[in-house]
Amino acid sequence: MTENAEGDLNSNLLHAPYHTGDPQLDTAIGQWLRWDKNPKTKEQIENLLRNGMNKELRDRLCYRMTFGTAGLRSAMGAGFCYINDLTVIQSTQGMYKYLERCFSDFKQRGFVVGYDTRGQVTSSCSSQRLAKLTAAVLLAKDVPVYLFSRYVPTPFVPYAVQELKAVAGVMITASHNRKEDNGYKVYWENGAQITSPHDKEILKCIEECVEPWNGSWNDNLVDTSPLKRDPLQDICRRYMDDLKKICFYRELNSKTTLKFVHTSFHGVGHDYVQLAFQVFGFKPPIPVPEQKDPDPDFSTVKCPNPEEGESVLELSLRLAEKENARIVLATDPDADRLAVAELQENGVWKVFTGNELAALFGWWMFDCWKKSKSRNADVNNIYMLATTVSSKILKAIALKEGFHFEETLPGFKWIGSRIKDLLENGKEVLFSFEESIGFLCGTSVLDKDGVSAAVVVAEMASYLETMNITLKQQLINVYEKYGYHISKTSYFLCYDPTTIKSIFERLRNFDSPKEYPKFCGAFAILHVRDITTGYDSSQPNKKSVLPVSKSSQMITFTFQNGCVATLRTSGTEPKIKYYAEMCASPDQSDTALLEEELKKLIDALIENFLEPSKNGLTWRSV
Repeated sequence: MTENAEGDLNSNLLHAPYHTGDPQLDTAIGQWLRWDKNPKTKEQIENLLRNGMNKELRDRLCYRMTFGTAGLRSAMGAGFCYINDLTVIQSTQGMYKYLERCFSDFKQRGFVVGYDTRGQVTSSCSSQRLAKLTAAVLLAKDVPVYLFSRYVPTPFVPYAVQELKAVAGVMITASHNRKEDNGYKVYWENGAQITSPHDKEILKCIEECVEPWNGSWNDNLVDTSPLKRDPLQDICRRYMDDLKKICFYRELNSKTTLKFVHTSFHGVGHDYVQLAFQVFGFKPPIPVPEQKDPDPDFSTVKCPNPEEGESVLELSLRLAEKENARIVLATDPDADRLAVAELQENGVWKVFTGNELAALFGWWMFDCWKKSKSRNADVNNIYMLATTVSSKILKAIALKEGFHFEETLPGFKWIGSRIKDLLENGKEVLFSFEESIGFLCGTSVLDKDGVSAAVVVAEMASYLETMNITLKQQLINVYEKYGYHISKTSYFLCYDPTTIKSIFERLRNFDSPKEYPKFCGAFAILHVRDITTGYDSSQPNKKSVLPVSKSSQMITFTFQNGCVATLRTSGTEPKIKYYAEMCASPDQSDTALLEEELKKLIDALIENFLEPSKNGLTWRSV
């Protein structure tokens, strides 16, 4: 067969009606090839079609993404269940339709779009391009768009939504996920991530307008439309000004002898953390040269998640030793999370967990409030928040100091919405966190913020240094005063949704139907709370106080020995996570005993409830 003849055959194959034996798939193939104008992703589908790869075509084209704890998140590539030009256009069309219904002043107030530095050459897909297409869809419909002219930290988008009084905003990011992924994170007019029912309603609207509209592919509008504005300088200036509200010792900062190393994990954080340090009066932190600039391949780390600890902080720890810097600050690629490590006197690095850092932040923010408050300020007006799978240390501090502590469902979207409610009722929220190194000091942003958290840690460390106290020593002081809270969080990988479901269903029907377990190995269970079904044995009416979340699995066990353990699925990755914490009173200070008890309980939890070998679960490995 000649080359031309083969070309004609392929051309005919791709433009004929498709007969794969599956009408749904045939329709989806036709739609994709008509609608996708990105040559690289179109070619990926054409190649699969040419090679008769029907199963992969079905996987890519017959499923849609759904909103998880962080909006839409998936791998980049061709298909309706992946992040690509077409699915971002569809999502934005759905957003437009929903926002037009919700806001009569949508076309006056506008929409914010930001992006990180991710990209994938094989799909011609980058966060910047996806942001431009998001803007183009809206500009074509005469909506003013505030499109950042360069990459920004994720918290800049919710901050801009509030500051510019926009109706909503989108950040194109997959945060600390693997390099293959990207995402579409949606913020509502209140500056918090969307919660139900908005997520369900937007998905409905997306499904109602999947065919690209005239003008949706016209990304030239970003350069030509008078409705496009660049908020970068204005928002950066306002954000840095607002940072001053949580700076309490500027003069002391300017004199500190402490040196800090900062790594931005090949992402967006470098410039913004440098500016934040300047605002607080510090000398600039020392950047890790190999990780300072954006690199979508994250080439110096096995995985771009600073939460994984020492193994991914290698370059920054070695640089800190060379520079005689005692503290390492690591922001994740979109700079909304923060990891912290401190060099101990014995030459070993202590990498703090999210829960340990929260104990320090909670102490610090309350201490600063006490010292700077006006005479008539009321401690009863003060709040701190945490997600329900995070440490209960703030609860212990609140009980002793007289302020309020509240829990939310996992995911910062719940914290952001609750903060907004509290602020509207005249309350003051000093600090909020989730254990996966997500922190928020103050309330200028209603999402976790690694930039402000980094500079607050620097100020805390500088203040403690004047008394020759390290962060680790202060953590012990906090625990001695409020009670040791020793926690362990980890996960198993499971790529089979059926297995995940059966693990949790077994717990709901343990010894007999509709009976939860009364023991886990030798450990007696006091209470069970199941957020998926809304059951809580500790409540008089047996109903959970936290909202039901049917879309994900989550069961919490409170044990007679004071331990609280939660099993849940991840909203963004194929993981079953476990969280366990021993909450001791201040008079129980034998940490070795507490740690031993926690370890035994976790072993029992894994063996009896998760059964990894029977269920084919893969232990977390870095």
